[in-house]
Amino acid sequence: MAAGIGAALVLWALASFYTVKPEEKSVELLLGKFYAIGEPGLNFAPWPIVTAEVIPVTRENTEDIGTGTRGTDAGLMLTGDENVVDIDFQVVWNINDPAKYLFNLRDPKPTIRAVSESAMREIIAQSQLAPILNRDRGVIADQLHDLIQSTLDAYDSGVTIIRVNFDRADPPQPVIDAFRDVQAAEQERTRTRNVADAYANRVLAEARGKAAQIVEEAEGYRARVVNEAMGEASRFSAVLEEYLKAPEVTRKRLYLETMEEVLGGLDKIVVDDKTSGSGVVPYLPLNELTRTKPATTVDSTTSGGSN
Repeated sequence: MAAGIGAALVLWALASFYTVKPEEKSVELLLGKFYAIGEPGLNFAPWPIVTAEVIPVTRENTEDIGTGTRGTDAGLMLTGDENVVDIDFQVVWNINDPAKYLFNLRDPKPTIRAVSESAMREIIAQSQLAPILNRDRGVIADQLHDLIQSTLDAYDSGVTIIRVNFDRADPPQPVIDAFRDVQAAEQERTRTRNVADAYANRVLAEARGKAAQIVEEAEGYRARVVNEAMGEASRFSAVLEEYLKAPEVTRKRLYLETMEEVLGGLDKIVVDDKTSGSGVVPYLPLNELTRTKPATTVDSTTSGGSN
């Protein structure tokens, strides 16, 4: 009898004492209702009145969502500009409150998966295709993390989203080749536009430089003409003043200066009607002496009338 009681006590003790690892916590239930949280180490829960559920709380759990993980259409999502994008992403989470995790979520993993997929579809529906494919993956991952966490907090789920890995975003497979052709055409259009802009800027700069040069030349010509006109006016005023003082002298001086200016650069032959013979006055061609030519001996023949 005593041996049986002793064996029963041993079995009861084995059922009542349990160990919780450092990465775990336990939820103790009193007749099926929440009673206490068991910390790492040796814990006592008098069975069968109190039972315990041991849950790993620091272990990272993952949910992979996308075309590569659940059929061909799982990652296909509609963007805000009415394009379809094929997305693969991963949600990494752990448990921060084991009691909430057990009692507030009926199916925790499917719930987290559904919330994550719904949040991603909501964000993609508000985004344009090009930024999703090129530069906004980090932004979308941050938005997705915050949206999933806020939704699970509203459920009082006891779950913490550690991070979101945005693995892939591509056009759907049937149209990916055509999409790449479009991307290449857009890049070529951008390159051609940049070349055209550079050419336009260069031509415009040259035209502006030529225009500035023409303006400067015109300003210089205007200043020169004005200065010359002002000089001529001043000279005329000075001559007029002298003319008013001595008309005859000034008139003769003007005549001589004009004749000197007109005839100074010409070869001249002086004809005197008072000279006998042909009327041509012999002269020594002094102007020939000023011309540059090889040194030669010149014989001069002088013919003249009787003295």
